[in-house]
Amino acid sequence: MIDLFAVIGPLLRSLDPEVAHTLTLRLLEAGLVPQRRERDDPRLRQRLWGLDFANPVGIAAGFDKNAEVVGPLLGLGFGFVEVGTVTPRPQPGNPPPRCFRLSEQQAMINRFGFNNQGLEAMVRRLAARRRRRRPGIVGANLGRNKDSTDAVADYVAGVYALAPLADYLVINVSSPNTPGLRALQDREPLAALLSGVLAARAESCLKRTPALLLKIAPDLTPEDLAAVAEVSLEAGIDGLIVSNTTIGRPGLAELPVAAEAGGLSGRPLFEPSTRVLADIYRLTGGRLPLIGVGGIAGAEHAYAKIRAGASLVQLYTALIYQGPRLIRDIRRGLPALLEQDGFATLAAAVGADHR
Repeated sequence: MIDLFAVIGPLLRSLDPEVAHTLTLRLLEAGLVPQRRERDDPRLRQRLWGLDFANPVGIAAGFDKNAEVVGPLLGLGFGFVEVGTVTPRPQPGNPPPRCFRLSEQQAMINRFGFNNQGLEAMVRRLAARRRRRRPGIVGANLGRNKDSTDAVADYVAGVYALAPLADYLVINVSSPNTPGLRALQDREPLAALLSGVLAARAESCLKRTPALLLKIAPDLTPEDLAAVAEVSLEAGIDGLIVSNTTIGRPGLAELPVAAEAGGLSGRPLFEPSTRVLADIYRLTGGRLPLIGVGGIAGAEHAYAKIRAGASLVQLYTALIYQGPRLIRDIRRGLPALLEQDGFATLAAAVGADHR
């Protein structure tokens, strides 16, 4: 892969973060970003939820909010793509400025507030992709509108609309940028929400039902984590994503930008999110597949998530600073790390730190 990012990366980072992101989407859409040409090591293959993942590296929700560049992202070498977060109705999100780079820390703070074009636009794009029989695993991340008075109804609407079109669905109750959203992680609201979305999925009467996952915050107390694990197992969902951005500022308290409201992502999130990932793996007894997110900036980080309990991992913020070569580096680096520890497959390494 030609590393054009070495040239255009500094230019993109000189622009306003949202302008740079929009320009990146347009470059991908126009086919101006080189695609990968190498096969994945067979040791990285896994079958989860009836889906065959060629490699465990995915792009997290938030990058392709409206499912505009699914094909080009898969072409970069991602094993799967998660689109969204999408809400039933379009919404502009919070007023700018709402995104801030911390370049030295390879981190970001954002308070976007689920800005997206709504379910109708996403359904149109994913339906067109399905009609053309495009290959690749695509998940859809669901949220609620900021002014909604019935959160469960918003998530149910997302399930009904996207269950026929996505390989897996994610119930996002962990963004810090929508007032009241994280309260849905409490035991009783969470149980009611999961009951509602699981019933909607069942009522969709599909030949192949998409997996249903829950995305949680890294800021939960041990008691809250225990409740999330218990409710998730009792409800019968298919997995969890750990984790979303943090309202904490680990190691950044002295920086002026740290006072900005919003969720922190990037390298400072790696340790706290990995601790929560390990806790959830232990609390669920390894019975639910987990996707590890937060601060991954290389193969060693991805492998640490896997050993802590993740079957799959997702990136976003590190791509801003390293570009697409990061995907290649992780896919190339993981087999060597598996071999070093004596694992014949990636699946054998999942949760190794707990054994």
